[in-house]
Amino acid sequence: MKLVVLDRDGVINFDSEQYVKSPEEWTPIPGSLEAIARLTQAGFRVVIATNQSGLGQGLFDMATLNATHDKMHKAVNQLGGRIDAVFFCPHAQDAGCACRKPLPGMLLEIAERYNVALAGVPAIGDSLRDLQAASAAGARPVLVLTGKGKQTLKSGGLPAGTEIHPDLAAAAIALAA
Repeated sequence: MKLVVLDRDGVINFDSEQYVKSPEEWTPIPGSLEAIARLTQAGFRVVIATNQSGLGQGLFDMATLNATHDKMHKAVNQLGGRIDAVFFCPHAQDAGCACRKPLPGMLLEIAERYNVALAGVPAIGDSLRDLQAASAAGARPVLVLTGKGKQTLKSGGLPAGTEIHPDLAAAAIALAA
């Protein structure tokens, strides 16, 4: 099975310092939905791993998060793509959980659920914590320069072997080749 793990905010949709708190605030980055369709059509199972601490902070509820993800799924489906699953950490930053990136818990749960080793599995994100989680889980860290990506690159300290692409569309082209 070919698997790819995507972060959500800053990779698929525009991020917000005030959090994406509703379906109305969820806006896809140009080309990202088509990129997911390209990955789907190339035989990849597309899974999302996203920190959603706004849930733990009470900024939105589970029904709102589900509605936001429904909007995302429908938009991807309309272009011939598919998101197989969305894994998320609902905890606030100080909760001490094992699932919040940069810890690898969420990615390890994906590996267990799909019964795959993560070696070589691309994990695409825009922040250092996405790349650190990928590296800690044994996945292949891939940085996109959308969202916080340019700042992440500028700050340095990327895990060894991190691939860099301008956006999810470019990463999908490289992976589907």
